[in-house]
Amino acid sequence: MTAFSDLDLIEPLQRALSAEGYTTPTPIQVQAIPPLLAGRDLLGIAQTGTGKTAAFALPLLQRLAANPRRPQPRSARVLVLTPTRELALQIHESFATYGRHLRLSRAAVFGGVGQAPQVRAAARGLDVLVATPGRLLDLVNQGHVHFDGLEAFVLDEADRMLDMGFIRDVRRIVALLPARRQTLLFSATMPDAVAALANSLLHEPQRVEVTPPAATVDRIDQRILFVETGNKRALLAELLSDGTITRALVFARTKHGADRIADQLAKVGVRADAIHGNKSQGARQKALAGFRDGRLRVLVATDIAARGIDVDGISHVINFDLPNEPESYVHRIGRTARAGADGIALSFCDAQETAYLRDIERTIRRSVPVDAGHAYHAPQIAAGTRTAGGPNKRPSSRPGSRPGPGRGQHPASRGDGPRPARRRRPAPAAAAMPHSG
Repeated sequence: MTAFSDLDLIEPLQRALSAEGYTTPTPIQVQAIPPLLAGRDLLGIAQTGTGKTAAFALPLLQRLAANPRRPQPRSARVLVLTPTRELALQIHESFATYGRHLRLSRAAVFGGVGQAPQVRAAARGLDVLVATPGRLLDLVNQGHVHFDGLEAFVLDEADRMLDMGFIRDVRRIVALLPARRQTLLFSATMPDAVAALANSLLHEPQRVEVTPPAATVDRIDQRILFVETGNKRALLAELLSDGTITRALVFARTKHGADRIADQLAKVGVRADAIHGNKSQGARQKALAGFRDGRLRVLVATDIAARGIDVDGISHVINFDLPNEPESYVHRIGRTARAGADGIALSFCDAQETAYLRDIERTIRRSVPVDAGHAYHAPQIAAGTRTAGGPNKRPSSRPGSRPGPGRGQHPASRGDGPRPARRRRPAPAAAAMPHSG
C-alpha cells in the first residue's frame, strides 16, 4: 500500500499532510502526483470526492517551492480555472492548507462580490490564482490580470464548464496563455467536446482514470420511498423526526422548491437553510458554515449549488426530487459515506418520476431497494415502476483503504454563464468516492 511518505514530496508538504492526519493517498493521487512532479501534462478523469484537488495542488506547490521567484505584478505563476465560486474557494483553501509551510501567495477570483480586493491581490502578483471564467475575463479586459509569467494551468471540472456554457470563455482565456506551460485537465466524464478540448490543450499527457463509470459507493444504504407528490413534505418531516438523521443534505429540483422545503422545515422546528444560485455569496457561505459546524441540521440544495459542498459527517442524503439525469444521482449520494464512514441515501419517487428511477437503476446496474415502511407509501406507484423491468445487476466492489485528502464537489455560479440545460446524457458519470479532508 502506498503512503504519502512514499511519494517524492518535500518535507513542508509532508508536514502539512501529517498535520491533517492524511497518511494514505487516494488512487488518483498515487497515479497523478509522480508524472506531475516530473512536469508532464495530465488528463485526469475523476469526479469530486476522489481527492483530485490534492492530486494537482501538492505537485504544483512543490514546483513553485523548487523555483522560488517573485511573481510578476498582475500575473500568476499557476492558474486554476474552475466553474463556480464555491469550488474556487475550496480549491483556494486547499492550497492554503497544503502550502501552509511555504511562503507562497494566492488568491481566489470570482463574481458575486466586489472586485476591488481581488484587483489589489492580483496587482502584487500571485503564485497561485484560482478563478471562475467570467470574473477572470472581466479583470483581464480591464488590464488587472495578464498571464506573461504563467508556468502551469489547471482546467478543473471540464465537463461542467461545458454544461454551464463556459466553453467560449475557456477558449478565450487559453488563447492568452503562454505556449510553454504545464497543463492539467480534469473531468468527471469524457464526452466528445471535452475530449476535443483536451486534445487542443495537452501535449503528450499522462492519462489517469479512477473509479469505473457509474459505480456507486458500496457503503451507502440506498432506498426508494414511493410517495404521492402532495405528501412529499409531510414525509420529509416524518423522516426528520428520527434523531439518527444527524446531518442531512436534501436535494430539490428548483431554487424555489429548495426555499419552500427549508421554510417548511423551519416551521416544524428543524434547523434548516437553502443554498442555490439566487442566494447572495454571503448567504451561501453562511448556510454552508452553519451546516458544517452543526448549527444547521439540514441543508437544502439544488444540483448545481451542491457541487461545492464538501462536508464530512453527512449522515443522510435525501432526494426530495429525483434528478432527471442519472449521473446526478450518483454525484448526490456520494455526498454521504465520506472519510470511511457509512451513509444512507433516501430518494422520494412520485408518479412523474418513475422514468427517472428506471434510468438511474439502469445506470448503476442494480435495483434500489424499496422502503415501504412509512406512513405515505404509495403502492400503486411502486407496482407500476417495478413491473416496467429492472436493470441488470452486477456484483458490488467495496472500496479499500482510507483515502487521502480531496473535496466535494461543484455549486451554482454567480452568473459567470447560463445555467445548464436539464437533459439526459448517455454517458454515465463516475461515482463519488469517499475522501478525507
